[in-house]
Amino acid sequence: MDDFYRTHRYLVEHCNAPVRRVLMDEVDWSARMIGIKGTRCVGKTTFLLQYAKERFSSDDRRCLYVNMNNFYFQGRGIADFAGEFYKQGGRVLLIDQVFKQFDWSRELRRCYDLYPKLKIVFAGSSVMRLKKENPELCDIVKSYNLRGFSFREYLNLRTGLRFRWMPLDVLLANRKQIVRDITERIDPQPYFAEYIEHGFYPLFREHDDFADNLLKSMNMMTEVDILLIKQIELKYLTKIKKLFYLLAVAGSKAPNISSLAKEIETSRATVMNYIKYLADARLINMIYPVGQRFPKKPSKIMLHNPNLYQAIYPITYDVQTQMETFFVNTMWKDHKVNQSSRDINYTIDGTMTFSVGNGVGQRQAKDGKVVCCQYADNSVGSNHIPLWLLGFLY
Repeated sequence: MDDFYRTHRYLVEHCNAPVRRVLMDEVDWSARMIGIKGTRCVGKTTFLLQYAKERFSSDDRRCLYVNMNNFYFQGRGIADFAGEFYKQGGRVLLIDQVFKQFDWSRELRRCYDLYPKLKIVFAGSSVMRLKKENPELCDIVKSYNLRGFSFREYLNLRTGLRFRWMPLDVLLANRKQIVRDITERIDPQPYFAEYIEHGFYPLFREHDDFADNLLKSMNMMTEVDILLIKQIELKYLTKIKKLFYLLAVAGSKAPNISSLAKEIETSRATVMNYIKYLADARLINMIYPVGQRFPKKPSKIMLHNPNLYQAIYPITYDVQTQMETFFVNTMWKDHKVNQSSRDINYTIDGTMTFSVGNGVGQRQAKDGKVVCCQYADNSVGSNHIPLWLLGFLY
């Protein structure tokens, strides 16, 4: 146990969270079982360590961070380890890569039932369906999703400023004043261009090649997260990877399921299942018309966030595609996004219509019912806002 405490102390003391994540204040930390899901490279490990750093001193033995990648846990279950930790006065156990432990959900349930004063915060893949596929946890776990950096978080990191997030209704109601306050301090456009290219993933802070690191992480999302968690045989990996590549190079449009099934030599039903897995892994987003959802065919498939375009070759994309990808990704945190009547239009929460593109708002929204998100400048009007402003939603 002392070895784990030494590792914990070193990691906490050397934890350097570049920005404080909004999720830190959204989690109900009073809960005894908390799950933090997220795709690779969004900072789940840093998030756990930052929580420990904020709540406990580095040598406080009531809190302990462990990673299930440690070979030690191949011969010992989570519940047995948690029991020893609990008997020694431990009260908060932070578990990273929880899905690497066999039978992890039942082990967590045992911990919950056996140790009533123990809090467990665990991190795992976005592919995990904590409640739907793990009934033993459905009544005890509170699940949260950690996303990559918002544009606001990226801007704060790059500039040292401390812009605050705001909900959509506040942002829209006060758009002119908010944009004025921001642009008086800094021009967001150059930073927005950087963010679109590499700002979503904290990987950009490393000195290695961003696209190469992202490509490695994307491979891990398919090779480990999807195959391991969904219990898919290795021989099907090439089909899943090929499907993702075909969807990526096809661009932002409705998929031809029959053609895709023929290309990867499988059934239409399997193609739809694979598409769902890719969406769960945060590699793609599926967009549906209002009132429709999986397992129906989506009206549009696009990459999950604009950074992913940097790691796929050869791929043809334009600024419009990147901006729509940004819009969908940033709106999806707290809002429901559906395809609207026009290709560049999106319905938010079933009531509001947004259009992504320069100048289209004035032509199609004279009645003011469509908000046009323009990406060419910082202008604000009765029916248009700069697209980057939506990057302040979290």
